[in-house]
Amino acid sequence: MADEEVVVQEQKSGGKGVLIALIALIIILILVIAGGGYFLYQNSMNANAQAANVNGANAVEERVYKDSYKVQINDMVLNITNSKGREKLMKLSFTIDSIEDDIEQLMDENKPEIIDLVISLISSRNSEELLTVGGKELLKEELIQEINNILNRAIGDNSSYKKDNVKNLFFTAFVIK
Repeated sequence: MADEEVVVQEQKSGGKGVLIALIALIIILILVIAGGGYFLYQNSMNANAQAANVNGANAVEERVYKDSYKVQINDMVLNITNSKGREKLMKLSFTIDSIEDDIEQLMDENKPEIIDLVISLISSRNSEELLTVGGKELLKEELIQEINNILNRAIGDNSSYKKDNVKNLFFTAFVIK
């Protein structure tokens, strides 16, 4: 009989320890979920603020440069991956807005370098990043900057062309499948 009482007492105290551990685990899980939600909320707010700043800056540039010339890059099909490493296809077309009236000729002369640039920038990202507004805006900014770098090198010291003449870029097709 004495042995049975000891076993019953051990089972009761063991149950309390498991219950306390379970409650502690639930509290930790709630805190982790709340922290993750807060982190995601802050990141989305920062991305929206950056997109608003970029849109505001582009609006100012559009007002300053009244004479604009456009050239299109159509139907690029690219391989990209998602965050799990699975391959996807992307169809991309965009229009470049420039203050240079000879932008079409400059783009044609430097098309291989520009296409290589686009492929490199797209390949360095995953599909989830590119599907967000912030990801598209960041890609757009980098494309403008790098296309300007290519065209500036091509222009060299030729004073008949303006430096940094690409002022905006508009995605006309952006499909990921």
